[in-house]
Amino acid sequence: MLTYIGSGPYCYSNSLAMMLGPDAAPPTAVIETLTGSPFGVQLIGGTMPLFDPYGWDPERGLDAAVSALGLHCVREAGGTEDEALTRLRAACAEGPVLAGPLEMGLLRYQHGSGTAIGADHYVVVLAVENNTVLLHDPHGHPYATLPTPAFAAAWRAETVPYTDDTYVMRSAFAQERTVDPADALRQSLPGAVRWLAGRDDLPVPPGTLGGAAALEALADQVAEGGLPSETRDLLASFAVQVGVRRLHDAAACLSPLGLTTPAALLAEQSRILGSLQYPAASGDNQALEAVLRQLAPTYERLRATLEEAVVQGTSR
Repeated sequence: MLTYIGSGPYCYSNSLAMMLGPDAAPPTAVIETLTGSPFGVQLIGGTMPLFDPYGWDPERGLDAAVSALGLHCVREAGGTEDEALTRLRAACAEGPVLAGPLEMGLLRYQHGSGTAIGADHYVVVLAVENNTVLLHDPHGHPYATLPTPAFAAAWRAETVPYTDDTYVMRSAFAQERTVDPADALRQSLPGAVRWLAGRDDLPVPPGTLGGAAALEALADQVAEGGLPSETRDLLASFAVQVGVRRLHDAAACLSPLGLTTPAALLAEQSRILGSLQYPAASGDNQALEAVLRQLAPTYERLRATLEEAVVQGTSR
């Protein structure tokens, strides 16, 4: 398998890698896989397709990756805008801060921004000085700046659907125990199986579906008259891109562990999902439906083969 190298919407994984630094951070492919994001698909509220597990969100994923890598950090949230900015300023005096989720549409240094769109984002804040926030945005904006009120408006994250917390930040990252990335990946596999099986211990909006049921329902919507423009735009501009990257990276991470069958299936999934990009962008409903139905059964196959790998690893 030729490993993909290039851009992709990996904001929290790239931000965590920046926080750890080049000498300590594993590849972002490892970080993303440890979040659990490749191991499922969900149709949130029956209308929003995302290629991550039922009940999963970036906050849960980021916490999982931090723990899996033997790290500890201080997570803080809430308070008034002034309290949050004071907290951020004090933390930045000790080192960079991972901030997010933020409302991506309100990050005014990004071209075409200025309106909340309900899209989450993560950045690394370097300093708060002279009423200005200096940050590295992994979406292509190193050393971006924003006036503190504008940054706070995005950081409030009132339109981010999966959290009620405002002004979330993580700082003071420390290595509590040394963990080899390969060992972290192996130890994450039972969690991946649970995600693929469909966890029922996490709140989801009414009507949310996971796994094959999510993809079959989405395919039915395509067949019954096509997707709403906002759903098709989500697929074409974000969901397919990040979903393919996650599956591809997970395949690349599991293959060196000797997990050849799960890795091959993840690679197959990434190719199938990648073929969805053109139909989603071009409006080819027939092809869109066909690819969704082709992808649907692969998630149960992945669960079964990963579960077998976990059992075999336990028996040894």
